[in-house]
Amino acid sequence: MADWMKALLEVDPSQPDWEGQEQRAAVNQVMRLRREVQDFETRWPEMADEALTAPAFTWTQLERQLADLAGCPVKAEMARDLVSATRKMSRYKPPEMVLREILCMTWALLDEGFQPERREGSAEMP
Repeated sequence: MADWMKALLEVDPSQPDWEGQEQRAAVNQVMRLRREVQDFETRWPEMADEALTAPAFTWTQLERQLADLAGCPVKAEMARDLVSATRKMSRYKPPEMVLREILCMTWALLDEGFQPERREGSAEMP
């Protein structure tokens, strides 16, 4: 770990430092994400380039299809949030890890036993 990261993570309990706490939280989040990626890459090493690639699609197309498959307005609304979160973090993860997350969110949205309640203030879906 770089010296500047170590210094940032050191805490002086006698001095409340809100900006420092936010910086430490951000560094911790980045370090946690990096560990997740390293663990994933250890378990699933990159394959040779000879493998066939999947067809390309957009995040909007993924969101549209998941919302349609979700089966209820609340889950369709959740699909938007899940795809948005996955899209934002995808640049920091290997493609196969993003694929795994897409499969997990699909599984959750299609789980008939999972019936979330509508959040207050959420818009009605047609």
